[in-house]
Amino acid sequence: MSAVRLGLLAVALGGLLAVPGCAGYRLGTRTLFRTDVRTVYVPMIESDSFRRNLGERLTEAVVKEIELQSPYKVIGNAEQADSQLRCRLVSDRKQLLVETKTDEPRALELSFAVQVDWVDRQGQSLIQRTEVPMPSSLLEVSQNADFVAEAGQSVVTAQQAAIENLARQIVGQLEAAW
Repeated sequence: MSAVRLGLLAVALGGLLAVPGCAGYRLGTRTLFRTDVRTVYVPMIESDSFRRNLGERLTEAVVKEIELQSPYKVIGNAEQADSQLRCRLVSDRKQLLVETKTDEPRALELSFAVQVDWVDRQGQSLIQRTEVPMPSSLLEVSQNADFVAEAGQSVVTAQQAAIENLARQIVGQLEAAW
């Protein structure tokens, strides 16, 4: 054999031997998420708020965000799902930020807080905490949205912005720990 062929054979053999060592690596956006979970059941989000349809709107936003930003498939049957994402809207506040001299509201702020729990079929928590541990198994996520009525904004548009940001935060909690 010539030296060139022998060199190519050695490089090819070395490449084949190196491949099993890299078998645990994953590439792309799928590396951000757990590999042992493929399906998620999202029950209707319960709401402690007196404002109508916030739980339904947040559920819809979370389901859309899971489908768009994660490799998980949302299914409608809890028994067939690998995991379950349970959420509860525990706080809904609207407060005045700025008012005019005649006590009319100029800028307001909406605040939502949601408790999130993601569990597998056995009921074990799948959320990896990166912050200071909380005594409860629930993780609390909050979001604020400001709006100015004089600029054409409304409570509904501020709610929708806050709901979409909450959904992004909740789905962000489904990422695997590094």
